[in-house]
Amino acid sequence: MTFDPRHKSRVILDGADRAAARSYFRAVGFTDEDLARPLVGVAHCWIELTPCNSNHRKLAEKVKEGVRAAGGTPIEFNTISVTDGIAMGTEGMKASLVSRETIADSVELVVRGHLLDGFVGISGCDKTIPGMVMAMARLNLPSLMLYGGSILYGEYKGRRLTVQDIFEAIGAFNAGKIDAAELKGVECAACPGDGACGGQFTANTMATAFEMLGVSPMGFNDVPAPDVRKAEIAFETGKLAMDLLRKGVLPRRIITRRALDNAIAGVMATGGSTNAVLHLLAVAKEAGVRLTIDEFDRISRRTPLLADLKPWGTYTAPEMYAAGGMGVVARRLLDAGLLHADELTVSGRTIGDEARAARETPGQRVIRPLADPLARHGGLAILRGNLAPDGCVAKLAGHAERVFRGRARVFDREEDAFRAVKAGRIKAGDFVVIRWEGPKGGPGMREMLHVTGALQGAGLGGSVALMTDGRFSGATHGFMVGHVAPEAAVGGPIAAVRNGDTIVLDVNKRRLDVVLPAAEIKKRLRSVKRPTPRYAWGVMAKYARLVSSASDGAVTG
Repeated sequence: MTFDPRHKSRVILDGADRAAARSYFRAVGFTDEDLARPLVGVAHCWIELTPCNSNHRKLAEKVKEGVRAAGGTPIEFNTISVTDGIAMGTEGMKASLVSRETIADSVELVVRGHLLDGFVGISGCDKTIPGMVMAMARLNLPSLMLYGGSILYGEYKGRRLTVQDIFEAIGAFNAGKIDAAELKGVECAACPGDGACGGQFTANTMATAFEMLGVSPMGFNDVPAPDVRKAEIAFETGKLAMDLLRKGVLPRRIITRRALDNAIAGVMATGGSTNAVLHLLAVAKEAGVRLTIDEFDRISRRTPLLADLKPWGTYTAPEMYAAGGMGVVARRLLDAGLLHADELTVSGRTIGDEARAARETPGQRVIRPLADPLARHGGLAILRGNLAPDGCVAKLAGHAERVFRGRARVFDREEDAFRAVKAGRIKAGDFVVIRWEGPKGGPGMREMLHVTGALQGAGLGGSVALMTDGRFSGATHGFMVGHVAPEAAVGGPIAAVRNGDTIVLDVNKRRLDVVLPAAEIKKRLRSVKRPTPRYAWGVMAKYARLVSSASDGAVTG
């Protein structure tokens, strides 16, 4: 049975009864010929605040050209973005994860409200990427996602920089290790133009994971934002949207459990961001696929760490692209028997076909051979214990130590922890605890790069651990444990920790525990005084009422 490319738009445009609708289209320049073709939405997240999304309008024009060339009528619209690098360390950062839901909601509403036949989602900054794919999964219309691309690395005094280096320079400045001129030099050099943060931070983690999932064509997301090929790829994306529409290929045919396993393997092999756990859980839920946090640990245990990427490694995303890109990682996983090769992708080829077609740059050093991985396991682990009965996420990439035992230094807000680091009150052997920052308690589950960067810059990255019911930037590295669940706001054991308690992080045993009897933890929890909610109305209050646990993806649906 053939698929009608105008399966939705016929209802809203055809016949005498729809004359009023057509008149609105005419008012903004559409013709009879335009309205006789399939309507393809081109959604993007342009906002005059961030390099991550600054090329979206240019890319949208090329996508639209591709749609027209393939016989469709493109309709451009935009949604929001919250810029983590600007909001980090402030109350504004609480809006970041909330924006993921708003992006998905707004794209869904525009496409549903106007009965578009399919769409392309252009993404950039961290939450825009899963937000677009969540909308794809919800709508289940022919669609695909194009990432705007990574920023190039900056250069300063012979060093290749990313935004990570700015946050660590802030810590170094506050610790008296560098002067104001050095901080200014790093600030002015680290972000040289268009594109999202340049390490394997959350944006590039999700962009590459979604190539592995199959909702973006292999290699399209790898191309950096300033690369001249990006315009060509945007044009091809528009043509591909029409191909998917004619064939009736729907996202839920692509977003399967086995495809999600492939995406998780890609995250583990590249030492990707802890945020991938939240976002892939959320996409799975929208697609109606059962996925739990334990699967991330299972896949991590069997997947070698292959890509030597910042924040813990040497290279940046543009250098990985030059080495051959995510296709080379997929080929490594295929050769190791760790790839479900028959899963379909939006290109019309299987992920196995895409892996076999990868071209590795001779002599590249970014992606290690299977015989010589950076580690025998992936970059993340899921821990449990008396502090995280429902689980938490630890980043393994970048350090060999497997156990940390420290004394608790407890803070109920990120700002208080940052001030303590800045004032030199955090010492080697401390286990920093930041709570009431979870999805409900924040609300919004802030990232903690301001604090973790300060610890690294102060030279404490190897001697201090940190745990939180909030989350971390993809640029975070060190002894960091996030997404602690249940969170403090719903009575999680993290609320019982007091200054001076002994906390043990044991990666081998996959445990996070406070050295206290169960009865003492229960007694303390009974006496905990819950802070007054910071928001009584508006989107933040609504989010706090609706959001699920981090262990379920922190979704509101």
